Amino acid sequence: MTPIPVRTRQTESAHGTGLTASDAMYAPGPQVDDHMTVDVALSVLISARVPHLLLQDADGRCAGLVTRAELSAHRGGSWYSDRTRLRDIPLDRGPFTSSLAVLSEAEAAMRTRTLDVSPVIDEHGYALGVLALPC
Repeated sequence: MTPIPVRTRQTESAHGTGLTASDAMYAPGPQVDDHMTVDVALSVLISARVPHLLLQDADGRCAGLVTRAELSAHRGGSWYSDRTRLRDIPLDRGPFTSSLAVLSEAEAAMRTRTLDVSPVIDEHGYALGVLALPC
């Protein structure tokens, strides 16, 4: 797995109102359709050497985020079938972090929901990046 790089945070946004999620987000990385099978998604994740994949629905909007651990755990279950689609497994389906959210509030919400990473979306629900909690 490729670790998410540490990014230097600015002290203020361009609007002078403090940092937002878009100021601290990272590139979204690979995005896959939620109708993809678990096996194919796991292969994509491994070959891309990334810690997670962003899922998108039929309209291209963010539908969730899945990690290698989640895919591997699901694949090992007795209910698993090689035709199981990503949209059929239990994942965090939101709410996701708005790009306009105040950074400290977005991080507090992630901690409350015990998320290490969260998709950052625009006002239409399209993924712009990923917000990761600082270590």
